[in-house]
Amino acid sequence: MLNWVERIARAMAVIGGIVLIALILLTCMSVLGRGLNTFGHSSLLEGLSQGLADLLLATGVSPINGDFEIVEAGVAFAIFSFLPICQLYAAHATVDIFTSTLSPAKNRLIKAFWEVVLTAIILLITWRLYAGMESKMSYGETTFLLQFPVWWAYAASFVSAVVASFVGLYCAYARVAEIITGRHYLPYTEGAVH
Repeated sequence: MLNWVERIARAMAVIGGIVLIALILLTCMSVLGRGLNTFGHSSLLEGLSQGLADLLLATGVSPINGDFEIVEAGVAFAIFSFLPICQLYAAHATVDIFTSTLSPAKNRLIKAFWEVVLTAIILLITWRLYAGMESKMSYGETTFLLQFPVWWAYAASFVSAVVASFVGLYCAYARVAEIITGRHYLPYTEGAVH
C-alpha cells in the first residue's frame, strides 16, 4: 500500500511542480510584456525614434491579460498538490524543543495524535472546498477579465485535496498502527529541514 500511496503523492507533486513552473513562465512573460509596453510608451524611446517606438508597440507587446487570475487559480492547485508528499514524508515544519527530551514511545504517540488531527483538518478543508465549488457552480460566477468559471479552480484544487485526504488517512492509520504493532509503515524521514 505504501508504494501506491507514495506513487500517487509523487505524481501530484510533479503535476503541481509543472503547474508552478508554467505560472512562473507566465508571470515572467507578463512582466516582460508590461516592461516593453511601458518602454514603448516612454518619452525616452519616443525621443530617440518615434518609428522604433511605433514598431515596438505594433508588435502588440503588452502584459498577459488576466495573468493574476490564472496565477491565483494555479497557485491554489499547486499548494494542494504538494500537500500529499509533504504529509507522507512528515515534511511539515515542527518545533521539537520539548519533545526532543521525551522517550521514542512518547514521541510516536505525539506524532500519531498530530497526524490524526492534521488529517481531520485536511478532510474538513476538502469538504469545504467541495461545498465552495458547488456554490460557485450554482451561481455561475466567473473571473473578471478572462470570464472563466471560478469553479474550475475549485475543482482542480478539490482533486488535489482528495488525494491529500487519502494520503492523510493512510498516514494517520500508519502512525496509529506503529504504536500498536511497533512496526514502521511510513517512509523514513528526518522531518522538515530547518
